[in-house]
Formats: sequence, structure tokens, C-alpha cells
Amino acid sequence: MAREFKRTDRVAEQLQRELAQIIQLEVRDPRVGMVTVCAVDLSRDLHYATVYVTFLGIDETVKATQAAIDVLNEAASFIRIQIGKRMRMRAVPHVKFLFDKSISRGRDLSSLIEQARDKDSSLSAEEIEPQSNSETE
Repeated sequence: MAREFKRTDRVAEQLQRELAQIIQLEVRDPRVGMVTVCAVDLSRDLHYATVYVTFLGIDETVKATQAAIDVLNEAASFIRIQIGKRMRMRAVPHVKFLFDKSISRGRDLSSLIEQARDKDSSLSAEEIEPQSNSETE
């Protein structure tokens, strides 16, 4: 019987949990703020990991997020050592951090949807009022 998840998926999930704890407890840089590890993409040979993160407590400007990503990428060797201590793996993956834009995109899309709903409701309200005025005359 085939397994439901591939080994890379299981290792990526464990790596995501460990990275979240390591970054929260061990990385102490005010430029980073609070980090949420959204996803981890792991290569098939388990040697390279791309970590997608978002930040709370910093401005969501390109400059601020890039500075926070640079801090994490500079601390990647330290984080890799901590991963090696926590997880029993033959080879600890090289970690590369990237900013996850999906949360901000989702927020932008939600605001666009709300604007469209408000516009539709205001248009339908305007259409109903003239009809009711013409019926009463």
C-alpha cells in the first residue's frame, strides 16, 4: 500500500515546525519582528530548503521586508546548525528565505471584492429608489 505523503513532505512539515521555533526563540534581531513560517519547499534529495515567511511588527514596504529577509539569510548558517541539533538527518538542508506575498495579495483581493460589493449595493439602492418614487406618483 502506498503512503499518503512523500518523505519530502513529512520532512518539510517537521522542518517548518522547527524553523518556527528556532526563529522565534533564537534569532533576536529587531529588524525581523515576528516571523511566520508559511511554507517550506524541500528538494527531493533533502539538501535545499526554500522557506516562505511573512512578518508582523514591521512595515510591509519592500525595503523593510527585504531587510528582514536579508537578516534571516545572513543567519541561515546559525539556523542550519540549530536544525542539525534538533532533527536527526543525514544531511541538514541549506536554507534560503523568501518573502511570501500571498497574504498581502489575499488582503488586496479582499479589499477589491469589498469595494465591488459596496459599489454594487450602492448601485442597486439607487435603482430601487427611483422605481419606488415613480410608483407612488
